[in-house]
Amino acid sequence: MTENTSLDLSTLENWLWEAACVIRGPVDAPKYKDYILPLIFLKRLSDVFEDEVARLADEIFGSVEESLEQVDEDHELVRFYIPQIARWPSIARQTTNIGEYLTDAVRAVARENPKLQGIFEHVDFNARAVGQPIIDNDRLFTLVQILSRYRLGLKDVEADILGRAYEYLLRKFAEGQGQSAGEFYTPREVTWLMAYILDPQPGDEIYDPACGSGGLLIKSVLAYREAYGTDSQIAPVKIYGQEINFTTFAMAKMNAFIHDLEAEIRLGDTMARPAFTNPDGSLRVFDKVTANPMWNQKFPLSIYEEDPFDRFKFGGIPPASSADWGWIQHMFASLKENGKMAVVLDTGSVSRGSGNQGSNRERDIRKVFVENDLVECVILLPENLFYNTTAPGIILVINKAKKHPGEILLINASRLFTKGRPKNYLDDDHIKQVYEIYRDWREEEGLSKIIRTEEAARNDYNLSPSLELYT
Repeated sequence: MTENTSLDLSTLENWLWEAACVIRGPVDAPKYKDYILPLIFLKRLSDVFEDEVARLADEIFGSVEESLEQVDEDHELVRFYIPQIARWPSIARQTTNIGEYLTDAVRAVARENPKLQGIFEHVDFNARAVGQPIIDNDRLFTLVQILSRYRLGLKDVEADILGRAYEYLLRKFAEGQGQSAGEFYTPREVTWLMAYILDPQPGDEIYDPACGSGGLLIKSVLAYREAYGTDSQIAPVKIYGQEINFTTFAMAKMNAFIHDLEAEIRLGDTMARPAFTNPDGSLRVFDKVTANPMWNQKFPLSIYEEDPFDRFKFGGIPPASSADWGWIQHMFASLKENGKMAVVLDTGSVSRGSGNQGSNRERDIRKVFVENDLVECVILLPENLFYNTTAPGIILVINKAKKHPGEILLINASRLFTKGRPKNYLDDDHIKQVYEIYRDWREEEGLSKIIRTEEAARNDYNLSPSLELYT
């Protein structure tokens, strides 16, 4: 029986993880999130739909029955129309052929709600292997009964709390998935730090060209709300993302909806076919750009040399062996005149080629960015933060409107971490410490150093925050 109880974060996390564990055994670790997340999302949609029907009954129609009748005739009365087959009470009554029923239910929701298309189409609760259902009827029955324990309506759980629980599940899935987790998950502390550094302003448009499950975009909105609240008189920020992987794209859309955010997320290959363009075919530009693309990707040189948007002319063509600076160039080309961007990359992206005789494409691109006074800050992160590698990463901040012209702030945060299992993490004090060094633009012994662009040139454009380089 559903309990009419307002859920706290701990209860919510434990409950949802209990539900996820029902199908952990029969489903491969990389895939079981693809079943549980859409089902949790459907539960939220159904419970909110019930709430909206009840509100319409109270305010207009006088009874739930009349309200439902009107909503069935006019779907515009509610944000998302949930057909009878997909309403949770109908789902909870099923005892046989549950996999087939759930698949039909989510497909029906997608058909009725164009905004939700792309979320449910890949889900098949009736999928089979060697002639047998991957998830048998008994497990699906148990899963539905566990999810029926609490409501996920608007009064039962706030969007922020549900969003945090959703991201808790993403972290748990990342822990179990290992190497491939980097495709969809950036550690929360890294997303918060980048959001604070970007410092979203009223009306900003924020873009992530490799958005994964949407964490960087969502934290940017939450950081904005911390600073400005939710006053309707203040222009909100808008978020845009592109993701190449279909299931990860679906996760990003769900993540935004669960946080009760409007987001424009598009599916596709950003480097080959950027999705956000202007009517004249030119590349669309944004106030802030943020990303954690896959590190050291290999793209054929034709991607750069035949680019119709001229994204890679500033600084020259990146090497085929690593797309790190290709991503930076794309993000830079997507920035407005006074825009700022922050990107997480492999540490080698700020040092490869420096000190070597002869030409090196990455160093040559870095040189152009430094000489044009665009590099604002480089932050060296601790080891073993990311789920797809134990290697440290860096946050590179590029700003077209630097407050401190001619200077670059190097922050060595490699020792600012708390040891965890299986991964290290930055706690809230670490995030605050690094952000305040950036915000206050200060040197702190053993942690940060301000250099002139001329010093970077003398070190052959090695921007690694290994402070001994600049003593």
